Formats: sequence, structure tokens, C-alpha cells
Amino acid sequence: MNEPETETQLDVRVYITPKHGILDPQGATVERQLPALGFEGVSEVRIGKFIELKLTPAADAGKEQIDAQIDEMCRKLLANPIIEDFTFAVDDQQ
Repeated sequence: MNEPETETQLDVRVYITPKHGILDPQGATVERQLPALGFEGVSEVRIGKFIELKLTPAADAGKEQIDAQIDEMCRKLLANPIIEDFTFAVDDQQ
């Protein structure tokens, strides 16, 4: 008897930060306030975004195709590539 195929679902984590050289007022505010709270030695604070999503790729999609799809999602919607950098990580989830 054939068992039904289960679709592979991928957990994707996208990390988005302001590009270096782009003003980050939230990061600057946090950096100024940390010493007031007793946290010394902290510098170069950057505030970004963290996005989690699940992706069910096409059955015949390879790693390069999956990475390209996620990269395109980031460039077109999730991040603003003019002022933000992004990285992502993908984990298999059955």
C-alpha cells in the first residue's frame, strides 16, 4: 500500500537590519539609554526586524530555487534593499 506523500514545510527566518551608514534613530536611542540602566560597554546598536514564515516549496525545487524564491520575497516586499540588508535561514520541517 502506498502512503500519501507529505509536503515538506520549511521554517524560514528573515533578519533585516539598516545598512551601515543609514541613520538608525531607534538604535541610537537604545545605545544612549543602556548606560543609564547600568549596561556599560555596548556600542553600535542596530534595531531591525525579524520575520518568521513557513514555506511549502514546489516538490521539485532544489536548495538554489528555494533560496532564490526567499531572496526575491525579501527584495520585493519584506525588506527595502535600498536602505536595509537582509539574511535568512531555512530549516526543514516535516
